[in-house]
Amino acid sequence: MTKLWLLLCLASITSAFYLTQRDEFHFKSWMAQYNKAYNLKEYYERLQIFTENKRRIDKHNKGNHSFTMGLNQFSDMTFTEFQKTFLLSEPQNCSATKGNYLSSNGPHPDSIDWRKKGNYITPVKNQGPCGSCWTFSTTGCLESVTAISTGKLVPLSEQQLVDCAQDFNNHGCSGGLPSQAFEYIMYNKGLMTEQDYPYKYVEGICSYQPSLAAAFVKEVRNITAYDEMGMVDAVATQNPVSFAFEVTEDFMHYHQGVYSSTKCHNTTDKVNHAVLAVGYGQENRTPYWIVKNSWGPNWGIDGYFLIEMGKNMCGLAACSSFPVV
Repeated sequence: MTKLWLLLCLASITSAFYLTQRDEFHFKSWMAQYNKAYNLKEYYERLQIFTENKRRIDKHNKGNHSFTMGLNQFSDMTFTEFQKTFLLSEPQNCSATKGNYLSSNGPHPDSIDWRKKGNYITPVKNQGPCGSCWTFSTTGCLESVTAISTGKLVPLSEQQLVDCAQDFNNHGCSGGLPSQAFEYIMYNKGLMTEQDYPYKYVEGICSYQPSLAAAFVKEVRNITAYDEMGMVDAVATQNPVSFAFEVTEDFMHYHQGVYSSTKCHNTTDKVNHAVLAVGYGQENRTPYWIVKNSWGPNWGIDGYFLIEMGKNMCGLAACSSFPVV
């Protein structure tokens, strides 16, 4: 019976999508690199998905694009699976659309990178199979703002936000927004450290201890929706800035270069991922943002990516904010 099932499975796969020995060699090499293991049924399902992704990546890299794609830890997933697991699944009503940030109107440096200005940025973290990117964007920004203010860089707790910030229109592993998380921290009067309230990749019972609060928010600065120059001003003159944008399938496979897309939207209602702008620069006359992601250091450029600046690319200027400490 098992042999019959395997023959039927192989027949259905090869009839729908031609696989070669080389495809299977690449898949097994990738499995070893990322320590993947499957049962027999899963193996052939994931082999097909992996091969489709790899061919899509190879085709893109042969074209004339500003960024390259590459295999990564997500290469055995469909984009639908990826969306459900790693992106914001709840509709986001961006509270940063009414801005209260007053721009200095420059002048601004041609480039800036807060990673090089001092010990202000924590190492790239990994949100795992939980749509909690909003918490990592929030802690990343508050960690940096606090370090700039006090000289002390301390990793802060994403799990507290996952477990405790629901009253501010956040939804744990189903999504949220940094602007709303900053409001929670402000009214809650504190956020604990990563060490005291460690990340667990799942939603749990709120276990906040006020006596262990290590970071605080006095005010929340929301940059007016679609005011990308306001973001430039804030990053140039103040600190890194949290923002949300829309991830589409090609971004899942991002490897390096300046990301630009014609498949995404530039509106507030399509954002599905939150990240941290730590600087900006220019490559081949194309301005870009330097962005810290939360998919681990093995994704993208050591966990970072570059995305085209000045076009509200994928709605990146739709919902940006930072705290005042």
